Amino acid sequence: MAGREEVINRIRKALGSPPDRPSAATERNLALPSPLMGILPTIPPEELLPKFEAEFAKVAGAAHRAANRQQLEEILRTLLAKANSVVLSRNPLLAELNLAPLLRDWGKGVCVWPAGGAQDAAAAGEAPLRAFAEASFAASVGITGVEFVLAETGSLVVTSRTEGAQLASLAPPVHVALYRRSQLVASLDEVLERLSGAHAPEDAGSGRSVVFITGTSRTADIEQILIRGVHGPGEVHAILVEAECLTAHPNNSARGSENPGNKSGSPKLSPASALRASGTGLPGR
Repeated sequence: MAGREEVINRIRKALGSPPDRPSAATERNLALPSPLMGILPTIPPEELLPKFEAEFAKVAGAAHRAANRQQLEEILRTLLAKANSVVLSRNPLLAELNLAPLLRDWGKGVCVWPAGGAQDAAAAGEAPLRAFAEASFAASVGITGVEFVLAETGSLVVTSRTEGAQLASLAPPVHVALYRRSQLVASLDEVLERLSGAHAPEDAGSGRSVVFITGTSRTADIEQILIRGVHGPGEVHAILVEAECLTAHPNNSARGSENPGNKSGSPKLSPASALRASGTGLPGR
């Protein structure tokens, strides 16, 4: 150890640093800096939504607002007009909106990530999870919720805790994210603070992945020509879902656990079976 310190001190001396500078281990134990305040202007609460939508548009995102259930369905019909198959994350908002049975009624092939935590997904076995992965790469559109919507950069914050696998937001060429007004946050500091304190310690394992999605996938590696959609979705849509959208819909309120086309109330199909039942296979895109 003495030889190591001697070498380090010689390097410090050559670099003009004091030899008694704290070691890396000591520096790691220093107190964390205070939150970064004042670097970017504070965003008033009433400006969070327009700020997010403006920044989202700068990175080729398309923002939508649904004030009620009818508007939400109109937006979804437009975005899914050419889609044959759709994958959904396990975000609770999608279940509250009864999106899976709705989309099946529209003739779309639908595959949903298994609900519940990591243990529930593991208990379901590998087959449904593999089917979801295959369906995600074959799907035209992926629909997810979000954990937060970051106004200052126009970013969607998506975690594995609420979504399950991140494939629904990464694999299909079109990503549609639904969010509530309460999920709007102003700054990265606020996002990190909420992520670190929002969940009990026992839930930490189910939130291993946190992804900040800022616009569409893009690259300019070849001759500095910007191309979208090479490494991920070429289209990203964010839909604000107002509280009125969650009002019981006459066509959806009684079918949340029902298999489409099966009025006897038999159990839901597995992801792979749901795709087969809808006539949608699992070919590569």
